[in-house]
Amino acid sequence: MSGIKVKICGLSRPEDVTAAAMAGASYVGFVFFEKSPRHVSIAQASALARALPSPPTRVALTVNADDALLDAITSAVPVDMLQLHGSEPPQRVRQIKARYGLPVIKAIGIASPVDLTTAHSYATIADQLLLDAKPPKDAPLPGGNGLAFDWQLIANQRWPIPWMLAGGLAPENVAEAVRLTGATQLDVSSGVESRPGVKDHTLIAAFINAAKGETP
Repeated sequence: MSGIKVKICGLSRPEDVTAAAMAGASYVGFVFFEKSPRHVSIAQASALARALPSPPTRVALTVNADDALLDAITSAVPVDMLQLHGSEPPQRVRQIKARYGLPVIKAIGIASPVDLTTAHSYATIADQLLLDAKPPKDAPLPGGNGLAFDWQLIANQRWPIPWMLAGGLAPENVAEAVRLTGATQLDVSSGVESRPGVKDHTLIAAFINAAKGETP
C-alpha cells in the first residue's frame, strides 16, 4: 500500500540505523530515557543521526524531559522532530514547541474511550499524535513494552493532524492493524528486535514490506 510510513524506534547501533534506512523507514527514533534498554547517550545519538548522508526523519524520544536535557539534545544531535512520551500536559507541549521550533509528536496511551478524549485534547497543539498501548501501572517503561491495545477503539476515529499507530506491532500483525485502523503511519520497536535494544534487520525489512503490502 503506497503512502504508508514506518518509524523504527529505539535504534542504538549504526548498523541498525543503516538497515532501517535501507529498508525504507520514513522515521528513525532515538530514545533518551535511562530506564529503557534502548537508551542512547547524546554522543551516541549524535553519531547515529549523522551516520547517513540523507537520513530518514530523525526523532528524539524523551519522557518528561526538562529544558536542560532538551537543550543538550537539540544542540548536539541533528534531530528533525521531538517525541514526548511521558505525561507532559498540553501547556508543556506548547512550551517545548515554542522553545525549540521543532515539530512535536505527542504519545498517548490508549486503553479505553476516555483516552481518546485525552488524545483529542492534544490534537490542536502537537504536530502529530502517536497512539500507543497504555502501559500497566507497574510498568517501568511508558512504551516499547510489546503490548497492543484494542484497535477497534480507534477504528472510526478521525484526527485533524497526522498520527501514528504503535504498541505490539510486528511483521505478522501490522497488515491487520492497518486494515482495522486505517493507519498510514506505524511505529515499531520491540517487534523488530532480537533482544531489547538490538534490531533484527530481517524483521525490519519484513515489517516495512508487510505494512506497505509488498512482498520481499
